[in-house]
This record gives sequence, C-alpha cells and structure tokens, in this order.
Amino acid sequence: MSIVIDRRLNDRNKSAANRARFIRRYKEQIKRAVSDIVARRGITDMEKGGEVSIPTRDIKEPSFRHGPGGDHEYVHPGNHSFNKGDRIPRPKSQGGGGGGSGEGDGEGSQDDFTFSLSREEFMNLFFDDLELPHLVRNFVTEIKDFKMQRAGYTPSGVPANLSVPRSLRNAMARRVALSAPLHREIAALEAAEAKEDDLVVRAGIETEIAALKSRIARVPFLDEIDLRFRHRVKVPQPISRAVMFCLMDVSASMTEEKKDLAKRFFTLLYLFLSRKYEKVEIVFIRHTDNAEEVDEQRFFHDAQSGGTVVQSALKLMNEIVTERYPPAGYNIYGAQVSDGDAFGADPEKSRALLADQILPLCRYYAYIEVPDDADHTSPLSYAYARIESPRFAMKSVTSRGDVYPVLRELFKKEANI
Repeated sequence: MSIVIDRRLNDRNKSAANRARFIRRYKEQIKRAVSDIVARRGITDMEKGGEVSIPTRDIKEPSFRHGPGGDHEYVHPGNHSFNKGDRIPRPKSQGGGGGGSGEGDGEGSQDDFTFSLSREEFMNLFFDDLELPHLVRNFVTEIKDFKMQRAGYTPSGVPANLSVPRSLRNAMARRVALSAPLHREIAALEAAEAKEDDLVVRAGIETEIAALKSRIARVPFLDEIDLRFRHRVKVPQPISRAVMFCLMDVSASMTEEKKDLAKRFFTLLYLFLSRKYEKVEIVFIRHTDNAEEVDEQRFFHDAQSGGTVVQSALKLMNEIVTERYPPAGYNIYGAQVSDGDAFGADPEKSRALLADQILPLCRYYAYIEVPDDADHTSPLSYAYARIESPRFAMKSVTSRGDVYPVLRELFKKEANI
C-alpha cells in the first residue's frame, strides 16, 4: 500500500495540507466572512478569490503552562490607581498606526486574522451546501450509470465471449506464417528433383520433402494463442439531465437598482449551476410585453425596456419545454425575477398558466420579487401566493445583502431521508 502526503507549498511557504486543515477547522467563520464579501461585490467580481478576516478570538486556542506551584507571598509597591484583582483595559487605538480593526465600545482594539482564499476555495465555500431541490434520486446528474461497451478483443476471457471468426482468422494467419517457408523449400526441392536423373539423389530429395511435409502437418489447426475473446468495458453514462429556465423582467418598471438585484441573483444561480452540476443546461428568457430566448451575454448586459406581460415569458418557457426538454428525460427547474408590477388580467392568467401547465412539468420553481418596498404586495405576488404546491417557492429581495441568503434558502440541501 502506498501513502501519498501532499507537501506542496503555497503562499508564504505554508503547506497545502495545513491550509486545507485550517479551512476545515474554521469553516463556519470563513463562510460568514465570504457571505459578507459577496454582499459588497460587483457582479463582474463575483467569481474572484479574496481575503477574509476572522476575529482573533474565534481562532484563539487554550494553552497549558507550567507554574511555580505552591503558595507564595509577594510585596508590591503601592499605587493610587489600582487595587488587587483589577483588570487593566487595552489601550485605546490611536488610529493610523495599527493594523487591526476596531471592535467593541471603544475600550480598545482587537486585531483580526486575515486569510487569503484562492478563487477555487472561495467558490467551493460559497456553494458548499447548495443543491437543486427535489431531484429524482436516480436522475441526479452527479451520479452516473454504467453500461457495457465493446472495446476490441482480449486473449483471455470466458468461453461465452469467445469470438470464433476472429480466433479462426488468427489461427489461419499463424499457420500461413509458420508453413510458408516450408512450402517454398518444398517447391525448390521438387524443382530440383525433376531435373535430377540420379535415383539415389532423387530418393534423398524425396526424403527431405516428406520430412518438410511432416513438419507442416504438425502445425496445429488451432492453438491457445489464437483464441480471442470479445472485450467489454464499463462506460459511465449520465442517467438523466436537468435544465434551468431563468426568467427576468426587464420592463420599464424595473429600475437599475432592481435589475442589479435580479442580475446578482441570476449570476449567483448561474455560477452555482455551472460549478455544481456538469450536465445542467441553462435557458435564458427575458421579457417586457413580449418574451425572447437570449444568450448569456444579452441576458445580463443588453439594455431593453417596455411594458410588462409576465404571461409571455411563461408561455415561451412552456413552448421550449414541449419542443426540446421532455420531462421524461429532464429534471426541469425555473427561476423568475420580477418587480411584480403586472396589470389587468395578466397576474391571474400567469398564475393559472404556472399552476396548471408549468408546475406539473417542473421539479421546482422559484419566484423572486424585487419590490420598491418590503411591505408592498404586488399584483403578481398576490396572485402567486394562492399557488399551493411543494414545488413552488416565493421570496422577496430588497437589498444586495438579501440576495445570497435567499439563494441559500431556495437551494439548500435536502435532509437525508
């Protein structure tokens, strides 16, 4: 048995194994720091690494020390400020000179431990405990099935896999290779015998020819080295696939601040899906009074404005599912972001379309609203609130700091059953 010890060095000549151990040990503190960083970052910087600060008190470890032991009496000079047992406060921070960050009520300063995370470490901690909910267990894209696939021939195997044609072909090639020189030698001897008049010499030639023919006869018709067996190997196959539909409202009522919140949510969702699942397809749909399927670049960066007809996006999603993603072969998911400012019969029609046609095809559908006021109830959220289905979830986001917690709540890992 071989044991491999990772001794690679990273920044500041520290062992990668020690670095991984530190991350595991203080994972909760680091994840809280990562959440705070995400709330402050811009969309383009979302996937970068970063430096996280951990309060020193969280990583402080107890220590044992050897004391002199026994009872001792000391005589100390007196003073006018302190009595025995008083605790001396930490000096106040003077500002500018210290490297720590202020903490508490101004009684002193507490230094933080700064830890630099690489891009991979940052994203792994970021999406550590998220997953697509309600996946059918034998359809999970991370689990692969195996099928037997032909992979040529092998000289060993069970009799049931014996390839008779390939074995006979090998036997014929072997017999030809072994007997061809002998046949050429016999042909030469026969030609010499035909020209020879001396009976004694002819008799000797015939003896040689008989010996060569005997050698040819002793070449086996089928030898063990000729046998070939059909070889099959296990090839991993994805059991099923998943598709996520991202629907975003880009109408005139969606201000730049609301669009920024929507883009942040979809950016995090896109990063989560592309990193966590290899076989998840993503369909981007944006809508005003009409809907269109777009690519990633147009979805996040193309400017557009107009009225609001939510039903158009749901209809387009339903059409795409019918044409390209049959529920029998795909786990279908949907995420919709809007400010909910729909008018007339559109909210009720959208609710009916979502509840009656789309949700029966989906594993999970999430609606995220970006309202002007946290206490405001939009016509669309009022209509969606009457949908009673375990496959449907509705949340509200009013600030950047709400985006990541909402994503974690919507796509948290399911409890093991």
